[in-house]
Amino acid sequence: MPADTPSFNTIEHAMAELAKADPDIARALPLVGAPSPRERDKGFATFFSTIVSQQLSTEAARAIMGRVNTLLPELHAKAVIEIEGQALRDAGLSWRKIEYAKGLAEAELAGTFSAVGLEQLSDDEAIAAITELRGFGRWSAEIYLMFSLQRPDIFPADDLALRVALGRLKGMDDKPTPKQARQLVEHWSPWRSVGSLFLWHYYRGEPL
Repeated sequence: MPADTPSFNTIEHAMAELAKADPDIARALPLVGAPSPRERDKGFATFFSTIVSQQLSTEAARAIMGRVNTLLPELHAKAVIEIEGQALRDAGLSWRKIEYAKGLAEAELAGTFSAVGLEQLSDDEAIAAITELRGFGRWSAEIYLMFSLQRPDIFPADDLALRVALGRLKGMDDKPTPKQARQLVEHWSPWRSVGSLFLWHYYRGEPL
C-alpha cells in the first residue's frame, strides 16, 4: 500500500523543490507562475465518463453524459449491465464505447477490477489494473492517478501538449518522444505530477 500522498495544496512547495532541481523551471516559474490544482471525482462513474469523452470535444462529451445521467441517475456497474445497449446508443455512445462501458461494468461486478480498490495499489499496480480494461491506455490511467487519486509523482508522457511544452522549456528544436520526455523529467521525482501541471500551464501561458 502506498504511503499517504501529499495533497495538491502543496503545489507552492513542490514548485520550489522543482525549481531547485531544474534550472529551466527556475527560469520559467517567475514568468508564468505556479499552476492551479486540478481534481476529478474518483470511482466507477469517472471511468465511464472517460470512455464517453474519448476522441470527443468537451462540449460533446458533456452533452452525452447529461443524457446518460438522465437514463442512469445512479451510474454504477449493475445499472450499466442492465440497461439496453440501444438506449446508450440513443444517448450518443458509439457501439465500440458501449462495448467498453459494458466490459468495465462486467469487470467491476466480477471483481477483476475495482475502482475503489485502486487506492490501495502502488502507482505501477494501479496503471496495470486500469490498462487491463479494454478502451483504457496508459495516458487514461495516468490521468486518473493524477487527478482522481491525487498521486504526486505521475508524468503522462503520451500527452502531446505536455511534450510540446517540455520541448519549449528545454529549448529543443522539436518535442521529445514519450521515452525522451520521461528521461528528461526523472530528476523531477517525487513531484512529477506538479511538474506536469506546470508544463500544461506553461503551454498555455508561455511568454513570447
